[in-house]
Amino acid sequence: MLVSLFLIGSSLTTPQMAIQAASQTIVEDSPGGIAQGVNRILGGIISYTRWPSPAPRTTCLVGAPRLTDRIAPAAPGGRMIAVRRTSVAGAMGGDCDIIFLGHMPVADRQRLIGWVRGRPVLTVTDDDPSCGLGAMFCLSGRATKVSFSVNLDAIGRSTLRTDPRVLKIGSDDGEAR
Repeated sequence: MLVSLFLIGSSLTTPQMAIQAASQTIVEDSPGGIAQGVNRILGGIISYTRWPSPAPRTTCLVGAPRLTDRIAPAAPGGRMIAVRRTSVAGAMGGDCDIIFLGHMPVADRQRLIGWVRGRPVLTVTDDDPSCGLGAMFCLSGRATKVSFSVNLDAIGRSTLRTDPRVLKIGSDDGEAR
């Protein structure tokens, strides 16, 4: 499935998936700067996603994050987003609106991604550089940038609606490049 989006960054396509990429410059080249960049991007992604109900959101952290273990999405407008660590089984049985997948066994990741399909759950990972393992959004980082890719097929299978302008959060100034 190929979908046209307002792009910032590059586009990668295969016969089975379309992936879009964007990046966010980190102000400070340090672990704290990386955490800030990750949380800013997460907050932006969350703000461009529409759930069926307006309830407060909960992020479930599963596995070991690679970029930062200080996950605390910075949602625009001061909205609170709770974060809790849990197991795969806990995420599947809990009240997770957002699942952040860190490093974990492949079988656990596949089971969780399979369970999410058809449910209003946003999936984000920092352990899939090609963004081909089923999460909707894939974060990656270097010393001065945190970037993200969008798996359009995963978004298309979701019951959530993600505004195509989500890629704007990847630019420093909000302008197309």
